Amino acid sequence: MKQLFEYNFNNGLNTKAVQVRDWQELPQALQLLGFTRSYSTLVLVGGAGKISESDYALVQKIFLRILAPLAESLQITVVDGGTDTGIMRLMGKARASIEGTFPLLGVAAYGTVVTPGLMTFNRDAACLDPYHTHFVLVPGHRWGDESQWLARIPSIISETSPSVTLVINGGEITWHDINFSVREGRPTLILAGSGGTADQIAAALREELCDAPTDTLISSGLIQAINIQHTHQLEQSLRDCFKH
Repeated sequence: MKQLFEYNFNNGLNTKAVQVRDWQELPQALQLLGFTRSYSTLVLVGGAGKISESDYALVQKIFLRILAPLAESLQITVVDGGTDTGIMRLMGKARASIEGTFPLLGVAAYGTVVTPGLMTFNRDAACLDPYHTHFVLVPGHRWGDESQWLARIPSIISETSPSVTLVINGGEITWHDINFSVREGRPTLILAGSGGTADQIAAALREELCDAPTDTLISSGLIQAINIQHTHQLEQSLRDCFKH
């Protein structure tokens, strides 16, 4: 495992990062980043592709008026994919907008991201979001290689504290993210109406769609859908999840 190091972004912000090579290094890596006790965690998975302009504006408001303030008031550690794209960018900007102090941890496969000051040979690589406070870079060179790590790391951080996954929109990789989340026994909220994978699972919950992947997820009893328009219900459901 590489020792703790610091990324310096062009906007003048600095963030802590560590790179791991295998699962055995993970507990020590998280301690190096400062996660030394039990923390409540909110895991964000999905994307922001193919969302209508009106719904995208609503998703932005959800991040700015619900997710970031809730994480700040309860000092929840938010965990996502860490790149400067989609819902991860929205989370970073929302935290910055409210001048938040809650930890925002990005988990990414090191072969899929552009790290400050270093070259990459992956044309599909994405930049890291400069508003995240911590990064764990995990093995892999393809999108989706981080999925199991993104599910496991919050479990280690939270220990006995509450941990919840929120699914917004999403594509093929989001299915893997949700499956790994459910395997961790984590309650998973689906933002219905946000498009993509989220809407497919919401349809299955309404028994409008029936296939093996969704049936397996639903049978876990850990999946709940909330309509994107019902923002008060979303906030209350999240607060209920984080009650000790």
